[in-house]
Amino acid sequence: MGLLSNRLDRASLKPGDHIYSWRSAYIYAHHGIYVGDDKVVHFTRRGQEVGTGTVLDVLLVSSGPRRSLVPCTTCTHTDDTNGVVSSCLSCFLSGGVLYRFEYSVSPAVFLAKARGGTCTLAVSDPDEIVVHRAKYLLENGFGCYNVFKNNCEDFAIYCKTGLLVVDQRTMGQSGQAVSIIGGPLAAVLSTPLRLVTTNVYGMVATAVGVYCTSRYMADIGMRRDVMKVGVEDLTRRIATGTITVAEPSIQALVANNNVS
Repeated sequence: MGLLSNRLDRASLKPGDHIYSWRSAYIYAHHGIYVGDDKVVHFTRRGQEVGTGTVLDVLLVSSGPRRSLVPCTTCTHTDDTNGVVSSCLSCFLSGGVLYRFEYSVSPAVFLAKARGGTCTLAVSDPDEIVVHRAKYLLENGFGCYNVFKNNCEDFAIYCKTGLLVVDQRTMGQSGQAVSIIGGPLAAVLSTPLRLVTTNVYGMVATAVGVYCTSRYMADIGMRRDVMKVGVEDLTRRIATGTITVAEPSIQALVANNNVS
C-alpha cells in the first residue's frame, strides 16, 4: 500500500483485517472485518449498507452497488437480522476495489490522507481478538444502525480496538461521518481564525488548516473520552438499555475539540 492509497490485493488479506470499498462517486465507503474463509462480517441497516430512514436515503441508496439478480450461493442473508451480517468477499466488494484500513499511522500520514475513513492513529488489538469480536457481534448484534451515529466503520473500528466514545449512558464513535462533516463544521464554528482574514487565499488556507486539525483531534486514537469495552459487556449493556447510541451534536464536538 502506498502513502495515499490503501489498495490491497486479495492474496494479502488475513483474518482480522479491517477492509473497505468505495461506492459510486466515492460518496461513502462500506467497511467490514475479514474473518477468513472468504468471509467478511459487516454492519448494515437491516441488510442494506446505508440508510437514515429519511429522504437522504434516495442519494445514499442510489450511490450504492448494483445487486445481482442471481442470488449468491455462498451468502445466506435473511430478513431476520440484527444488522450484523456475514458475506463472501465478492458480495461485500460488489465489484468495487479492495482497500485495507490502516491503524497506528503517524500524524504525518494521517494528515496526508485528507479523506476521512481510511486510517487512524489508534492501535489495533491482536487479530484473533478482532475476529472474536466480529463473530460475537454477528450473533449478538451491535445496537441500532445509524449512518451518522453508529455505522459500518464504527463497527469495524470497535472490532479492531475495543474502543468506544462513552459518556455516561451513551456511546458514539468517530467515523467517516463525524470526521468529514461534524468535526470540521464544529471546528469552523468554534475557531476565532475565521475572523483573521477576508482574503480568499487566506480563507482557503485557514479552512484547510482547521479541517486537518479537527480531523486529527476527532480521531478515536486522539480522543480522551474513550474507554475499552469488552464485547460481551457491550452487548449486555445494549440489550439492557444501559448504553445507547449517542448523537454527535455540534456542541459536543466543539467541547471535545476545546478540551483536547
